[in-house]
Amino acid sequence: MDTNAIYVLWLRDMKRFIRARSRIVGMLMMPVLFLLGLGLGLGGLVHLTTGGSYFAFIVPGIIGMTLLFTSIFTGSAVLWDRQFGFLKEILVTPNSRVSIVIGRIFGGATTAVLQSILVVIIAMLLGFQISWTAYTALALVFMALITSTFIGLGLTLGSMINDFQGFQLVTSFFTMPLFFLSDSIFPSSALPAFVQYITYINPLTYGVDGLRNALIGTGTFPIWIDLLAMVISTVIMVAIAVYAFERTEVG
Repeated sequence: MDTNAIYVLWLRDMKRFIRARSRIVGMLMMPVLFLLGLGLGLGGLVHLTTGGSYFAFIVPGIIGMTLLFTSIFTGSAVLWDRQFGFLKEILVTPNSRVSIVIGRIFGGATTAVLQSILVVIIAMLLGFQISWTAYTALALVFMALITSTFIGLGLTLGSMINDFQGFQLVTSFFTMPLFFLSDSIFPSSALPAFVQYITYINPLTYGVDGLRNALIGTGTFPIWIDLLAMVISTVIMVAIAVYAFERTEVG
């Protein structure tokens, strides 16, 4: 891998992120609405069988939602770069396509994690309290793993699809089931048994549960299971993204 190519692509994404302030505000609108509407609005009406407040339960889920939506739409950058010729310019360089994929993942993951940190700060201003433990620092690790997994999915779709409308339709087909069929906004134990099995194969379930273990000290699974599941899903999705990108067409 060419570390210089990885750095340049990462720096490009960071500059785009810093300069597009309206995009940052737009990306934060949905998490804030969920925090206010579901977390605070319904929080007093929902009583968890596991104990604790619903607002504390839903905050890691909203962080996971932010990472999911931000990451998977990173694949649209492939379509933009293909349309404006930038993709052709980077593919004709001596740099390997693995380096290009890793650079895009690093850039997208950094911006997604920064947005998620902003969501955590907003949640704390609304009353969310972090349970500081030795595992709290792992929250950043889980954020990075979640976003890397779904950036891999986004890049795979962006490498296979050539038009923006098709990309939006396909990504919507993936994002909504991934979000709702996870442990993000309600406990999976409250779902029918056959739906629970679906949530168990959803990487976002383990990512959100890992965030809960790290931030509020409680979760459905032990934190090491969440971490192992997310590492495996990240490796698989990044490998698929590299495979798909190596076979992408420039024109």
